[in-house]
Amino acid sequence: MHPNPIFHTQEDDANLAYARERAFGVLAASGADGPWMSHIPFLLDEDGQTLWLHLLRSNPIARALKAAPLPARIAVSGPDSYISPDWYGVDDQVPTWNYIAVHVTGTLEVRPQEELHDLLDRQSAFFEDRLLPKPPWTPSKMSEGVMEKMMRAIVPCRMSVTGVDGTWKLNQNKPDAVRLRTADHVEAYGQGTDLAVLAALMRGADRQGG
Repeated sequence: MHPNPIFHTQEDDANLAYARERAFGVLAASGADGPWMSHIPFLLDEDGQTLWLHLLRSNPIARALKAAPLPARIAVSGPDSYISPDWYGVDDQVPTWNYIAVHVTGTLEVRPQEELHDLLDRQSAFFEDRLLPKPPWTPSKMSEGVMEKMMRAIVPCRMSVTGVDGTWKLNQNKPDAVRLRTADHVEAYGQGTDLAVLAALMRGADRQGG
């Protein structure tokens, strides 16, 4: 997380809502030989207290969970872009990077295998709903026994959420005219991801909030 408090003005509910909507991030936990990291989709309950995911059995995190629950963190990345000093239109500036990132921390545990099918159904439904009016994919489209065979390779997991933090670095530390001019350049020439989304968020930001 960026240390400047001006980029941490979003309330917990806003950070959790962003993580819930994005529903994909990097899961990190500590191992004997250093950090373990996995890119995973997840579901975050509406109350923001419980997060659900699944892991391959061969994943080091899943193996460690057999012994005991683990402290863990999920980093959720949003739109981002390089910011050229020339875009500000004022002197004595330096390059930087604008971005949104939300970190969800908590205790991760493995859950009974009987919960896996429901978790996978809920996850697929969550993402398939975004593809409407396409008829949603459901497990019923699979041949008999295939999904059950594939499910043997993964385990359901639950994170009890204990904290959330977010960086919304959108040039709130610049005068409005400078920030808006920079947003135009991000949309036209930015280097990163979801540039139009980032530019729109920059235009909506101010010096008091994200």
